[in-house]
Amino acid sequence: MKTSVHAGLAAGCLLIPALLTGVGISDAKAQLAENEASAATGPQVAVAAAADEGYCSADLKKVLRRVLQSCGLLSSGEVRGCQPLEAKSVATLAGEDFNKLFLPLKDRAGIIQFDKESPDLDANDLALLDRVFADQRGASYFFVVSRSSPEGSEVYNRNLSQQRGEAVLHHLQETFKDQDLNKEVGILWLGEEYAQLDTEFCTWQRSGDPGQCQSQDLNRSAFVAWIDCRL
Repeated sequence: MKTSVHAGLAAGCLLIPALLTGVGISDAKAQLAENEASAATGPQVAVAAAADEGYCSADLKKVLRRVLQSCGLLSSGEVRGCQPLEAKSVATLAGEDFNKLFLPLKDRAGIIQFDKESPDLDANDLALLDRVFADQRGASYFFVVSRSSPEGSEVYNRNLSQQRGEAVLHHLQETFKDQDLNKEVGILWLGEEYAQLDTEFCTWQRSGDPGQCQSQDLNRSAFVAWIDCRL
């Protein structure tokens, strides 16, 4: 009887390491599968979980993800942004189709209009920018698309577009002291070469003269909006 008991105990002792090894292998396989899935989807922006609003089309998500990852986040205190020559590869859409992505945001977005050849924000610009930024409603990403009208050279207008985007960002940093700002703001500098706005956008809330709205007025601007899409 003792011999049988000892034999049973010995067999049980031998079985435990085998079971543990099997569990370890199973866990390792599961972890490997999870890592491979993460690698396949690429790096994700480390921001608060977003909701999926009705305007969150597949194209808008694609543009937003690429801007946040490559064009708009801040690193070591330096602004990173996508310039006009890179905009088409970021958006992977024609300019007209790119602008149509934002039509559902009409009641939420703002168009900050600048004076000709100026990157300076006036009182009306600041009031609209502050109002749009304060109306976060739990959204996770603040999108800034700065432009310039076609007067002058392309190089001049690229630089002017960049200065306008940076002016918006600088004001937000100085005014709101938001510790998460560097993880929320995505910026595109479009110059005059891509995604010009037409007069369809005159009915949006904007900081320019309400009695005057031509295409060149709209494109001396920065489009700003909170966007809440699950990426």
